Amino acid sequence: MSDTGTVGTPSAPASGAAPASGPAAPPGVAGPGAVPSANAAEQARFAKLSAELPASVPALFLQRVAQTPHREAYQCPDGAGGWRSISWSEASTAVTEIAAGLVELGVQAQEPVAIAASTRIEWVMADIGIMCAGAATTTIYPSTSTSDVQFILADSRSRVVFVEDATQLDKVVGQWSSLPDLAAVVVMDPQVTAPESALAGDRRVLSLTELRRRGRELLAGTPDAVQHRVDAVRPDHLATLMYTSGTTGRPKGVRLAHSCWLYEAAANAASEVLTADDLQYLWLPLSHSFGKLLLVLQMPVGFATVVDGDLDRLVENLAQVRPTFMAGAPRIFEKVHSKVRTQLEAESGAKRRIAEWAFGVGHRVSQLRQARQEPSGLLALQHRVAHALVLSKIDEKFGGRVRYFVSGSAPLSREVAEWFHAAGILVLEGYGLTETSAGTFVNRPDAFRFGTVGMPFAGTDVRLADDGEIQVRGPGVMQGYHNLPEETAAVLDDEGWLSTGDIGEFVDGCLRITDRKKDLIKTSGGKYVAPQLLETQFKAVCPYASQIVVHGDGRNYVTALITLDSDAMTTWAQANGMAGQRYEQVVSSPQVRAMVSGYVDELNSRLNRWETVKRFEILPTELSVEDGSLTPSLKLKRRVVEKRYADVLDGMYSG
Repeated sequence: MSDTGTVGTPSAPASGAAPASGPAAPPGVAGPGAVPSANAAEQARFAKLSAELPASVPALFLQRVAQTPHREAYQCPDGAGGWRSISWSEASTAVTEIAAGLVELGVQAQEPVAIAASTRIEWVMADIGIMCAGAATTTIYPSTSTSDVQFILADSRSRVVFVEDATQLDKVVGQWSSLPDLAAVVVMDPQVTAPESALAGDRRVLSLTELRRRGRELLAGTPDAVQHRVDAVRPDHLATLMYTSGTTGRPKGVRLAHSCWLYEAAANAASEVLTADDLQYLWLPLSHSFGKLLLVLQMPVGFATVVDGDLDRLVENLAQVRPTFMAGAPRIFEKVHSKVRTQLEAESGAKRRIAEWAFGVGHRVSQLRQARQEPSGLLALQHRVAHALVLSKIDEKFGGRVRYFVSGSAPLSREVAEWFHAAGILVLEGYGLTETSAGTFVNRPDAFRFGTVGMPFAGTDVRLADDGEIQVRGPGVMQGYHNLPEETAAVLDDEGWLSTGDIGEFVDGCLRITDRKKDLIKTSGGKYVAPQLLETQFKAVCPYASQIVVHGDGRNYVTALITLDSDAMTTWAQANGMAGQRYEQVVSSPQVRAMVSGYVDELNSRLNRWETVKRFEILPTELSVEDGSLTPSLKLKRRVVEKRYADVLDGMYSG
């Protein structure tokens, strides 16, 4: 997770002098090596909020509806290029009808009901509706293969599945004979179940409109049918069966109780990062724990959320809806950083020099603010000019109202975070796993340290194992893996400590993630290399990089597979006499190899000798979710890529 504040926002006063090695520790944070923990005021707020929360997520939703029925809850595309506003009361009507429709279909308390769809308002309504029926949401990424959809539905024993469109429906219908527990499919796209469609006569397949109609009929005769279900939900009841996309092997179902999400709601509210006047832009996959967290933390605070999973329109939409905060994966921030850098490189001399001067001033101000100081005198004047001429243009791309961004799901380069801060936008990184209900650590707007994931939320304990593995314990930790007792026991001990699989260290009372335990490379010379660290650094150094896969386990030196961003390379090609050529032609050219080689050299200059990348290859296509190289949350599937390009990797060690 991460936050962003605008230029001119006063920083909190320093709590002590800055150490010689860098900025001062954030206010309320302990010294070097100290175990991180939330400050006393946040802990007290958390205790109070926890005591006031109801027993379940649907009860929390209905509590918010009762408190602010006429305030805006959501915005979504209206289908005509604009935005439709939905109040909490209107959302409650849709949710209650969906819940009643599920009851009418025979769904029982705690039975799983699945959703296979991209991020859209119907996903939100279906998820809350499922929980209001007393059932549990089973999550399926829309990019999930047909075989894995069948596995998830069978493993979860889902009674009903909501699907987005014909593509998702086909994945279910073709497997129906092997899914004895599945009673019905609800389709969000109305065209799929239109009277003239092939499935119009199949009583097992119904539209979302039809489900809501059945719900209204049930409520007409039994008005309290849904309320009875909500009242019966206990904190330890299953709320979400969240199947991880997995970087290898079959998806695993993570069992998250209502108490997990209630904890997240209280802990996030206690951090006071958000207020009722905020406007969130939500594009993250809702089948991912990070996306689900962003839905839940809205309820106790009461701010509004814009819901649209269309990444192609992200920047355009941000300028229209003008949110105050947004969470995202690091790749989103890396692309903005790279795009601006490549655009500046293509500018004429005068414009480029002005931009470089402005960012230079911004970086000096950023360093001061990281040390909890404010610019004064000549620097303050220069910063006002730099902001007016250049830096404000970055903020305007996001609508001009962003208070902060939140970065999570993968490591964010410190250089990228500091570049945004120089432009006046604070990106606060956080950390968590599906197994911890996503939110475990986060930098606070008034207590942040770039290069770390900040302090834990109140109520979460943290420690490091002898090998540096991060272990956490708290109310957000999962009940276990569904139907996998041995795998559960391997990561969750009897005292409630979860072994995360990540390696870290404590820095000034904050946590710094260094790598995934299973991803650490040990060269044939016995030296350890943390590939994620190198990969994150390279993407900050090279504005044209989209992905890099550092390789070398058991080898005598380190190599890398590199992919280049298609948009950035279009700009590069236009400036280097290759305009109009195909992407594959451009990236395979000697000129591009020489350009990338320079950035590899720059990376190597920062590394220990045994970490340096000795050879690299540029791949002819980008890695993607569609080709199975990235997870839906844009994390690298390292083993998949290494297997697919085994010949290329082996070739870099031949001769």
